[in-house]
Amino acid sequence: MNYSETLAFLFQKLPLFSRMGAAAYKKDLHNTVALCTALGEPQKAFKTIHVAGTNGKGSVSHMLAACLQAAGYKTGLYTSPHLEDFRERIKINGAMCSKDFVVDFTQRISPLIETLEPSFFEITVAMAFDYFRAESVDIAVIETGLGGRLDSTNVILPQLSIITQIGWDHMNLLGNSLEAIAFEKAGIIKNGVPVVIGETLPETQPIFQAAAVNSPLVFAQHQRYVNDWVWTGKQLDVTVVEVAGNAYQHYCLDLPGYYQTKNLITLLEALHQLRLQGWNLPEKTVQHALKNVRSLTGFHGRWEKLQESPDLVLDVAHNMDGMKLVLEQIELSAYAKVHWVLGMVKDKDIAAVLALLPPGADYYFTQAHIPRALEAGDLMEAALAHGLKGQVYSSVNEAIGAALTLAHPGDLVLVCGSVFLVGEVDRKRFTA
Repeated sequence: MNYSETLAFLFQKLPLFSRMGAAAYKKDLHNTVALCTALGEPQKAFKTIHVAGTNGKGSVSHMLAACLQAAGYKTGLYTSPHLEDFRERIKINGAMCSKDFVVDFTQRISPLIETLEPSFFEITVAMAFDYFRAESVDIAVIETGLGGRLDSTNVILPQLSIITQIGWDHMNLLGNSLEAIAFEKAGIIKNGVPVVIGETLPETQPIFQAAAVNSPLVFAQHQRYVNDWVWTGKQLDVTVVEVAGNAYQHYCLDLPGYYQTKNLITLLEALHQLRLQGWNLPEKTVQHALKNVRSLTGFHGRWEKLQESPDLVLDVAHNMDGMKLVLEQIELSAYAKVHWVLGMVKDKDIAAVLALLPPGADYYFTQAHIPRALEAGDLMEAALAHGLKGQVYSSVNEAIGAALTLAHPGDLVLVCGSVFLVGEVDRKRFTA
């Protein structure tokens, strides 16, 4: 098989969560353990950092990888899902794994695929581990898919565990309370391995304390806080205060979303814990990395502006907490009007998200081309119940085109509601 044929095989042969939803989720680590055993335990050949959380884990993973990479370490990065290219999931120093490796790996384990019938995610996790071993990375940042305790990535013994934030998402799989969701995320905590918790709540703090009874536990928000910040539209200038010494430090982030202030606090404590272990991460290097996360790691989809006047912004916010952050971001801006290009998947809490959105805005309802996507017409009907009015479009690109035609120079066209929707945006067509 060539690369295109190999991808077609992986997407069609294996249960894929982005396509099927819960039916593709396997609630045990049996297949991942079997795959790693057959490959000679590649995950043990390099050091790792494990990152979980409802929101923020992708941003923290990319910022952390950028810092390690800028400090001279050969850094692997495993994230999911991808936006445009499957190989976005598996990178070293910002470069995607080769097409030849994807083909070779799939051919090598094809007998196992037949006998184990693994999920798409289980295969990609094993593929990432095998690639990072083959390329002799110094360290790899490993982002969980969903949950943590039963996530396929949870076969590693990391240098550090990070849980960014707990919120309402994947309740059908993780539980219907914040405590239950936190319990699943806390499953990545390992005995003796330091763990950093980003944002915590009264309901979730005891869960983490119980899970980390044999592990050093640090709550990042108790160590530092944001004293001041300035959003320029293209970047975020942040002043952080370290509680212990009342020391001030300034950072400039090329990820301009206001919500990155929360992720920055988590990141800085993670870097502190790594320094305690002997990792050389100079402050100037960190500052340089945070100014260049996108170019260093190829990170996209978080308040990503493609063009101006009117502004076209992509954001992968897809759950209630993520949408609240997007709304906060909009409130900080001076846009005359917001045009919402909106698409969601069926297994999200659609009503909770729609209840947050402003009735006076213009809506362009659409859908990603995956079976999990909520039909654009059904989304429009659900939105009408919340006083949200708009038209239906067959694709995200058609919807963007219509919004840009109607928008004025001082308006915002915002594409959000689904990672998969953002992934189908024709960037070449709309990038100024």
